[in-house]
This record gives sequence, structure tokens and C-alpha cells, in this order.
Amino acid sequence: MDYVACMSLKRIQFVAAPLALACAGLFAACAEPRTPIAVPNSALPAVISAAPAPAPAPVLTGPDEGALDPTISPCADFYGFSCGGWMKSTPIPEDEASWVRSFSVIHEDNEKALRAILERDSNGDTRGDAYGAELGRLWSSCMNEATIERRAVDDLNPELKAIGKVHDETSLTKEIAHLHRLGVGVPFGFDSEVDFKNSSRMIAGVSQSGLGLPERDYYFRDDSRTKEIRAQYLAHVARTLELLGEAPKEADLHSKTIMKIETDLAHASMTNIELRDPQKVYHFVDLDGLKKLAPDISWDQYLEGVGLPGVNTINVAQPEFVKALDTMTKSVKMSDWRLYLLWHLGRAASPWLSKKFVDEWFHFRQVLTGTKVLLPRWKRCVRFADQLMGEALARPFVMDHLGDTGKRGAERMVASIETAMKGDIESLSWMDDATRTKADEKLAKVINKIGFPAKWRSYDGLGIDQNSFVQNVERATEFEVRRRLAKVGKPVDKDEWEMTPPAVNAYYDPTMNQMVFPAGILQAPFYSTQQSMALNFGAIGMVVGHELTHGFDDEGRQFDADGNLRDWWSPPVGLEFDKRAACVERQYSEYVPIDEMHIKGKLTLGENIADLGGVKLSFAALERSDAAAPSSAGRFNREQQFFVGFAQAWCANYRPEALRLLVATNPHSPPKFRVNGPLSNVAAFARAFQCKEGSPMVRSAKDRCEVW
Repeated sequence: MDYVACMSLKRIQFVAAPLALACAGLFAACAEPRTPIAVPNSALPAVISAAPAPAPAPVLTGPDEGALDPTISPCADFYGFSCGGWMKSTPIPEDEASWVRSFSVIHEDNEKALRAILERDSNGDTRGDAYGAELGRLWSSCMNEATIERRAVDDLNPELKAIGKVHDETSLTKEIAHLHRLGVGVPFGFDSEVDFKNSSRMIAGVSQSGLGLPERDYYFRDDSRTKEIRAQYLAHVARTLELLGEAPKEADLHSKTIMKIETDLAHASMTNIELRDPQKVYHFVDLDGLKKLAPDISWDQYLEGVGLPGVNTINVAQPEFVKALDTMTKSVKMSDWRLYLLWHLGRAASPWLSKKFVDEWFHFRQVLTGTKVLLPRWKRCVRFADQLMGEALARPFVMDHLGDTGKRGAERMVASIETAMKGDIESLSWMDDATRTKADEKLAKVINKIGFPAKWRSYDGLGIDQNSFVQNVERATEFEVRRRLAKVGKPVDKDEWEMTPPAVNAYYDPTMNQMVFPAGILQAPFYSTQQSMALNFGAIGMVVGHELTHGFDDEGRQFDADGNLRDWWSPPVGLEFDKRAACVERQYSEYVPIDEMHIKGKLTLGENIADLGGVKLSFAALERSDAAAPSSAGRFNREQQFFVGFAQAWCANYRPEALRLLVATNPHSPPKFRVNGPLSNVAAFARAFQCKEGSPMVRSAKDRCEVW
């Protein structure tokens, strides 16, 4: 699971994707009301002990004392204590929905480095990079705003004409297949995926899709904020249809038709909480079984259209959705389907088109996230390049930014935290020997990928020119769709990465039982030889522990050592795990980050378990490390440095709209609760800061949650 990105059963990220271009943000910061304990501004709280006298070894960097708020007691609100100064002094850039002290700063630095590579390539200085010439042309076509304005919507005309020819169920299915090849995944999704019950093979997957709002509940909630978003969405749909050539009154009427189709699809869709359960999203069928589920969809024509004729191994993630869609193919008029497809093509293409389309696309992003201004052109083009030719762009980035020292240090960190996990498994009083043996087996088989792929992706045959950015996007997208669908029926490629190396993120994939740590995150403040080992363990160590715990959270524990969806827990131990997980769910469900919005304890459960496990495992690894290693010249002792370093990785400011979006849709809790939530359960934290029973940061013995 990603430490930051949108949650998926296939890979669970550490954080969420940037709000500027992606569906939702991961780092949401929320403020839980606390009663601050005031101390003099000139000094830290008395509980902070002085560091030991410095050894002759070089002085290492300690926590950022300028980020602290000494007016807040660490035992009242540790996040506020560690980050309050930074939060007060750090405005959110106008082109961002949020700003995080670690992730956002590194991400921006990485984008500047990628820009330098792309500009170099566009000037002909490819330095022998395998796809430098293609990257240079892609960059030039994206940065050439004059040509994009001149071409306007012309490059979409072939697709618009094809949609206009839809007249029956067969032509509708063929056009859906055509749009899928271009990456427009409506009204259902289709992709390759690992077979949950046979993790050695790739199969096809049919899934719910087709919505324009962030997730299905936005179509039904009746609070004033959601009603306003729906109204703004209708207006946004209508304005986009106008840009595509419709008259205003016609566009307004048609937007309501589109909303009706999407609402019907939303009714048939699983909630984001249901989607977290791997048992609920695995329904293996053959092609005949798919046809029985949805007999009025021309599956043979569809599969031929996407290049997979006769495929016979399929997972239908949401059978009820597919049944409802089958009914809709007959009940919805073909003229209405044409409107729906027209809108979603325009919606998908708007960021690539002329300024009026981009501005309209961004206007609705503002409604959802509160971002003040559009990202500058160069940042958008860097992100497009990363999305379209990510591993080609990553190769020169890795050569410039990942040294052997950083990779070796990360490898040692991973090994030490896996050792801590083994010790944890061996010491659990609630786990029986049979389950413990299986847990040890799974831990021993975890695959670690650090820095960059062992085998780089090929872009041979991808034609990129400087004439049309839209056509380049279409070519690159179709190239990637073909690559992904070609995996169906083949063995799983365990060397493949689902994240590009410059990403400031990490993920765990339960179907492969592997953790991935891209080069982008392996730098300060997460890891540096210039900062204390306690800081490294608190920052990157916690990331490692978080990802490792995902293999044993409420989802990950359902997959065995080989990545198969199989129950390997004895019934009493499984019930005890569920009891402990329920404690975490209850704890986070009580938190109210903004307005009256509670964190969704069920939606965020896996990430919250991983945060709690990540802190405990990383701290245990630090305790086992060389106690004589130099600390820092700061006023924090070794244990305090660990916890402050962990918290300061999450210092963040969020716009209210972005925070509401995160709480509503994201499987990660907002940053404040990713810090205070786990630490309130950790006895070592209370000891380090001498927090007494009854302090806000110390949960009572009866309420304390412990899974791993």
C-alpha cells in the first residue's frame, strides 16, 4: 500500500498522488482539538532532555527546531509541538492544494531535475539516453502552446466523429473498446491483473468505472458541501460540452442526461470501503460466464476491439455493477450514450487541449481542492512526461540522483526492520505456533525493490513527434494500454514496477509480496548520511516499517507468502486479529479533522494499522542498532529524535477543500492523525517525553490499540 497514493488492492501506496493532476490527495492534515500546555517561547518543554556531550565524530543533523511550536506540550499534541512553527510560517503555494514539509519539497526538487533532463533532450543533448530523442520531442510538443492553441480541438475530431456514429449495442461496445485503447475507461474498467487465487499468472479484469465525481457517494450525500459540488459539476459538464460545440441551452440539458447515467452507475457501484475487501472484488469467470452475467454487451466485439479476442480468464470485480450496466445498454437511449461518451472523452482530453479547455478543467479542480492558480506549464509537462514515458525519463534521473551509498543505506535499513518484524512475530502472545510459522514464511519471502527496476521498460516502437501534443498523448497511452493488456495469459513479471523511480512514495503489493522504495524518496529528510541515525529511522525507517506491516494488515494478511488470496490463519488467531483491528477502527473513527467530518475508520484501517506497525518496528530496529552511533548536537536525546523526525516528515498545510476531499475519499488519514494516532498507543513515546497517564497523547490501558 502506498504511503502516499490512492489505495488499490494491487499496490498500496505510502501517500496519495498530487492533488493538482490526480484524483485525490494523500497527505491530508487535520487538527484534532487539544488543550495546549503553554511553556516559555524561549525554551522547549522541560521534559526534553539534553543530548549527551558530542563525541569527536562529525556532528550530524538533528530535528528541525525551527519547525517546532514550543508553546504546545508534546504530551498534549505531538504533531502541533513538532510541526506548529513550520505550519505557521509556511504558506501553501498558490498552485498547490497542500504542502508537506518532506514530500512536497522533495517532489518539487525532483520535478526541477526532470525538467532539466527534458530540456536537455529537447535541445539535442541526449547524452546517449535510450529514449532521449523521444522525450525531447514529447517535451517540445507539450511546451509549444502556440501550436496547441492553433490546433485547438482538431486532433479530437476523429474520435468525436466515431462517437457520433454509435447507433446500437454493437457499435456502442466497439466504441467503448476504442476509447479504452485511448485510456478513457468508461463506462467500465478493463485491465490486466494478477489472479488473486493463482498469483503466478495474469488475467483480465472487468471493474466498475465511469464516474466523473471523485467517488460514488458524491452522487448521493445530501450535505450542503456535496450538493454544491454536484451543482458545480453539472455546470462544468455543460461548459465542456459547449467547448465541444454545443449551444448553451442544449449543453445544459445534456449535462443532466449525463448526470442521470452516472448516478445510475454509482447506484450499482461498491463503496470505497467495500472495495478494500479482496474477497468482495474477486469473482473468477470464463468468457461464457461473463456473457451470462451481461448477455446484452457484445463481449466478443469488445475483446476483439481491445486486442484480446477469445480471452478466457477474467475477474469480474463487481458482478452487480456489470449486471446493471448490461441492463443500461438497452434502457439508455443511444443518443444519451453518445452524450455520455462525448463528455468523458472531453473530460479526459481537456488537460492536453487549448487554454479554454485547460481552464475549464482546472476550474472544477479548484472546486474540489481549493487550489488558487493553475500549475505552470513546465510542471504540467514534466508530470505528463512522467505519466507517459516514466521509466525512460527515470533512467537519467537515477544516474544523477541515486548513489551507491544511499541505496546501501536503504538496504541496511530494510534488513534491520525485517529483523524487528521477525522478533515481533516471535514474541506475540496472541499468535499460535501454526500461524506464527506461516507468518515467518511470508516475512522470509518478502521481495525488496530499492531505487529503480532491475529491468527497464522498453518504449521501442512508440512514435513521438513535435507536431501534436494531443496525438503524442494518444500514441503513448495506446502504447501503454497494449503493453498492459498483452500481459493477460502470461506469467507474472515480478521485475515490473508500478511506480516510477522519481516518485516520492513507496508501496507494498500483496499479490507479489513485495515492497518497492523508489529513488525519489531515498533522500533527505527521509534518509541522509548527514543526519542522525535516529532521524533516518524515524523518517525512512517508518516508511519501511509501514510497507512491511501492510503485508500483515487487514487486507495484506489475507494473502499468503506467495501472494495468493488464502486464509492461513487459525480461526482463534484470526478472530483475535479482527478484535485488535477493530480497536484501531474505533480510535480513528472518533477523529474529526474538519467541519463535522469524521475519519472513516473502515476506509483507513489498513493504512492506520501500517502506520502503527511502522512506528513500532522502526523504533525497535533503532533500539537494536549501534547504541554508540553519534547522535546530533541538538537538545533531543536519541529516542526523542526518532519521534520528532517521524512527526516532522508529516508537517503539512492543507486547503479546507482538499482536506474534505481527502477525508471523503482517501484510505490514508490526514497527517496530524498519522502522527498522533499511532504515537498515542506507543509506550516508548510516552517514556521518551515523560507523558503521564491521562495526557491527550497517552491512551488509557483499556483503549490502547496494538496489532503488531
